Amino acid sequence: MKKAKFNNLTRIMMLSLIASIFIFYSCSKDDDTPTPVNESEVLVNYLESAESPASDFVNTYLPTITTATDVYTLNLTNQVYIIDIRSANDFAAGHIENAHNVALSEILTHVEGIDLTGYEKIVVVCYTGQTAGYATSLLRLMGYDKAYSMLWGMCSWDSTFMGPWQSNMTNTYATQFTSDATAKGEVGELPVLSTGKESGQDILEARVNYLLTNENEGFGGASISNSVVFDNLDNYYIINYWPEADYTGIGHIPGATQYTPKESIKLSTDLKTIPTDKTVVVYCYTGQTSAFLTAYLRLIGYDAKSLKFGTNGMIYDEMTAHKFSADAVMGYPFVVE
Repeated sequence: MKKAKFNNLTRIMMLSLIASIFIFYSCSKDDDTPTPVNESEVLVNYLESAESPASDFVNTYLPTITTATDVYTLNLTNQVYIIDIRSANDFAAGHIENAHNVALSEILTHVEGIDLTGYEKIVVVCYTGQTAGYATSLLRLMGYDKAYSMLWGMCSWDSTFMGPWQSNMTNTYATQFTSDATAKGEVGELPVLSTGKESGQDILEARVNYLLTNENEGFGGASISNSVVFDNLDNYYIINYWPEADYTGIGHIPGATQYTPKESIKLSTDLKTIPTDKTVVVYCYTGQTSAFLTAYLRLIGYDAKSLKFGTNGMIYDEMTAHKFSADAVMGYPFVVE
């Protein structure tokens, strides 16, 4: 009888020990489960830090734009590497001497294969300076600190190429601009990224590669016309990327919110006031600076689009600066193949 009681007691103690071990093991497994990486937060913190190759490009140097005159002068002494991202047919019809015709999707791979030691600048050229701004921004974010876009694109090189700007300088929306301010959105979260990477540099590389090679992520998918925006203003969160004085002085698109260049697009200021549940439209005076910023916002996960031709295409006569004109066309020689 005593033996049976002893066996039962032993059995109970053993079962209790097994249960304790199981509970401890289960809790230990729960504790060891890695916390999912907030990729966008990691990426933005990295890009804003001194550790990144970009050195907070968006809030320091953006946009890096140079003139046709600078390109022409540097080209005389072979100090500029020129990348023309227009179509092969348009390149053949006329391009800057020594320029290399490279598709936007291949621009990073191309630059990675160049010895840049002897060049003062890498200059990206397109039709109007807008797609080049988008490409240059991505190169800068990857650490290519010699990268610039050419102001006004090939339109400024010679009158032969000025059609795209000449046909898009309009006053179509001048009567619809307003001086009524619109407050920024509520502070929220950054977009969700899912590259599967953990470090800032790895996430950056994966995102840039995606933006350049995905067929829906070229500048066509990253830009929008003023007519589409004005057809339904409520569809968009519109960023006026100007100084506040121009936002109130010149006026702005109805419902647009002012974000100050080199100040507002930081985690510590207003970045998280940009919503993740709306298409974000960024506009500036020319569409060139907004293309730079759009590349950054798309990189960190926003559905952002640059408003093509900026206010040159909406209120041209109302503007006192940053206007394309015949004075910007230099009449430099070009090569035809």
